[in-house]
Amino acid sequence: MQKELGQLQDIISVWEKNYDDLEETEMLLDMAVEEQDMDTYQEVVDSLAGLRERIDQVELECMFTGEHDTSNAILVIHAGAGGTEAQDWVGMLMRMYLRWAERRGFAADILDHLPGDEAGTKSVTILIKGKYAYGYLRSEVGIHRLVRISPFDASGRRHTSFASVMVLPELDDTIEVDINEKDLRIDTYRASGAGGQHVNKTDSAIRITHLPTGIVVQCQNERSQHRNKDMAMKMLMARLYEKEKEEQAQAQEDLHGDKKEIAWGSQIRSYVLQPYRMIKDHRTNQEEGNVDAVLDGGLDPFIKAYLLWQP
Repeated sequence: MQKELGQLQDIISVWEKNYDDLEETEMLLDMAVEEQDMDTYQEVVDSLAGLRERIDQVELECMFTGEHDTSNAILVIHAGAGGTEAQDWVGMLMRMYLRWAERRGFAADILDHLPGDEAGTKSVTILIKGKYAYGYLRSEVGIHRLVRISPFDASGRRHTSFASVMVLPELDDTIEVDINEKDLRIDTYRASGAGGQHVNKTDSAIRITHLPTGIVVQCQNERSQHRNKDMAMKMLMARLYEKEKEEQAQAQEDLHGDKKEIAWGSQIRSYVLQPYRMIKDHRTNQEEGNVDAVLDGGLDPFIKAYLLWQP
């Protein structure tokens, strides 16, 4: 209750600050008109542009009504059909989300990284830390499809590849997930990712298997085995919590006869680089022709469209 109150007070404070800024800008405009001062008028134009941007941001955040929207996000990307091409696609998506986080001023830690056989990445897990990180990124859950001329095909043929994106909230201490230690198999192994000489010489990486469900999580980001285990347990809690929520939602759908197919063909977004250049979200019909800007982290138009579209 106290946490929710604090969040509402933060929103109110921002709106009050924007209102005060608007009043100051109106006074500045009156002064510019009265004195016919073009420099002051330009200051008014710049101030209004900044105010519009801040108001758009607050309006977007007002759409975050989900239980965990204010939480940090655990982002997991897996290569699908397409071999080396799909693994390269995971690497491109990883860069896109890291650039997006950087633009937002969010911190991003790569918790686990499995390199591709020849290029790219087979799978990666990233913890993105920032206010509303999960609220923003839950729009990305699903299958992402890439169409392009493959740089790995000497014949220059067009390839289609897929990657799955899963986003989980990092649960806080108020959420309890019952995990029996007897249901866990915990393995240590030598980390293979970046991290200097340390990760190559010690078995600090942790893999936890939840035997009843078969869910596997692993973390190799931290230097100590203990911290890797703590983070892996957080990831497992988030996966089990999400699984429980999905089962509840599925039960509701079964009652109403509403069944959705989950398959590689049911992509949420297509990124077409050849024969034309276009990114389209199949849920919202949001389209962007500037493919490079989106792949460089410009995801906000798709995120906003999803928040406006969601039931």
